[in-house]
Amino acid sequence: MNPRNPKAEASELAGPGLTAYVLEPSPPAVTAEPFFADDPATPEPTSDGTRTVTPTSAGDMTWDDLVGSRPELAEFAADHWLGARRALPPVPAGYPAARDGFHRLGYSVVAEARRASNSKFGLRYTHGGFGTPFFGDDEQVRVEGNSIVVQRGSSVETATITSIAAAAAFVGVEPTTVAAEHDSPELGDVNADLGTTEEAGRFLGEWYGFSWAVIEELRLTPGAVDVERTQLWPGHFDAAIAMGDSEAGKRATFGMSPGDASHDEPYIYVAAWGDVDRSDPYWNETNFNGASLDYSALLAADDAYATTLEFVRGGYQRLNS
Repeated sequence: MNPRNPKAEASELAGPGLTAYVLEPSPPAVTAEPFFADDPATPEPTSDGTRTVTPTSAGDMTWDDLVGSRPELAEFAADHWLGARRALPPVPAGYPAARDGFHRLGYSVVAEARRASNSKFGLRYTHGGFGTPFFGDDEQVRVEGNSIVVQRGSSVETATITSIAAAAAFVGVEPTTVAAEHDSPELGDVNADLGTTEEAGRFLGEWYGFSWAVIEELRLTPGAVDVERTQLWPGHFDAAIAMGDSEAGKRATFGMSPGDASHDEPYIYVAAWGDVDRSDPYWNETNFNGASLDYSALLAADDAYATTLEFVRGGYQRLNS
């Protein structure tokens, strides 16, 4: 396996005169506070005449624009959730148990590798799964399918996922639950087989790629206040941001969950920090203060991306009207 640099790979494919932006973290490691991580979909100003191509509406052109003139890039764009978006896949058999295994692994090993280096434990979408931003000496720990991957500089090592103990030994960390969050899973028996599968791991990769594409565009909502960076929180296992004025009671968390104890399948949610108008059927969730949209609705939609973006922006508009 070769080392990955998603931004460099995409820029090379885009060709001369274009600087490509992606949804995945890329090296080099960021050592500056407060994030210690790159913001890969957010374009930086250019002074050399190059144009930016982005997975959102923030650049000079979108990946969909580029694919329109260069259809040979459609497969790459779709495979990385940059554009030419394909339909979401069906939920694989045995998904909840396998998802929970990946959750425990992500929380106790993958996130812990980053936390031990710089105190940060937020994760990201990476192709075929999820992983850390680059940290330390250009190091990344990620999950691809049913494999755990450690990339250090130009070196890449991979191992099949079995138990937490085996994965931790491979990565070189002590598995812990130090970075406690609400809904964090128990460490459990670190020597037991996690029950993860290649199919479920790839499904999570598709879900998080889709999630990042939606949330990065949500961050650009006109007039949005105090917008966070997109993170995969290892305690919840959700891709999420918060935005809105908290002092005015208008802030909410906007997230994409792979499922949890109350939802076997993935779902979209808006969790309001203040009061909501329960007379509005939009606020339909009974497990928390907010609204949710089930995965089945996305599978039935003509355009799952547009449907999801409309749903989460609808929540923001309701809270901020």
